[in-house]
Amino acid sequence: MTAFTLSLHTDRLTPKAEGRLPAGNRVLYIREGDVIARAGGQAAGLAANSAWQGRDALAVTAGAAGATLLRWELAAASIARGAWTGAGVASSPTLAQAVELGDAGGYLMRCDRVDFPLGGIAYTHVHRGPGIRCLLAGGIRVEVGGKAHDIAPGEAWFEAGPEPVLAYASKNELTAFVRVMILPREVRGKSSIRYVRPEDADKPKLQTYRIFADELMDL
Repeated sequence: MTAFTLSLHTDRLTPKAEGRLPAGNRVLYIREGDVIARAGGQAAGLAANSAWQGRDALAVTAGAAGATLLRWELAAASIARGAWTGAGVASSPTLAQAVELGDAGGYLMRCDRVDFPLGGIAYTHVHRGPGIRCLLAGGIRVEVGGKAHDIAPGEAWFEAGPEPVLAYASKNELTAFVRVMILPREVRGKSSIRYVRPEDADKPKLQTYRIFADELMDL
C-alpha cells in the first residue's frame, strides 16, 4: 500500500483571470461562471455544472464574470500539492484526507453529481473506494459509525468507501452534492455502490446521478 492525499480546494478567479497549475491528477468542477481549460495541446470551454479531469499541466482562463471552481487533487503524501501561478486567482483548502492505494489493477478518478428529491434517503451503503463530497445545495445528514453529521452548502466530507454510510436529504430544500472518488479501474462505467442491508436493495432509489468524468489515471 502507498500513502496518498486526496484534497479539495475552492478556487475563485476574477473576470478574465489566467492561472496555471502544474501536472498532477485532478478534477475541476465549475460551480459558478465559466472557464477555458487548456492542457495537453487541447482546449475545452467549461460552463457552470461541468467538469474537467486530467493529469497534464493546466492553464485556466476565466470568463467575463469570473468563476468559482472546486478542485480535487490526488498526490503521493510525500509530494507537495499543486499551487496556482498567475494573477487573479484566490485558493483556499476545503478538506484533505490521507488514503492508501495498492490495487495492482490500477485506479480511475470519477467525478459525479448526486441530486435528491425532498426527503430523499441514501440507504446504508458502501462504495468501492474513498472520496470527498461537497454539498452544492440543500442540506444532508450523514450517519457513519453511529455518529451523525449535518452538512451545509459549501461544506465537504470524506467517505472511506468500505465504512457503511446512511444519509438523509433535507425535507424542505432540494439537495445536491458533487464528489470525486478513487475507484478500481474495473468499476469504470459501473456503479460503485453496494447496499449493506438486503431489504434496502429493492427499495426505490429516487436520487439521480450525473457522471462528468470517469477516467483511468496513473499514480
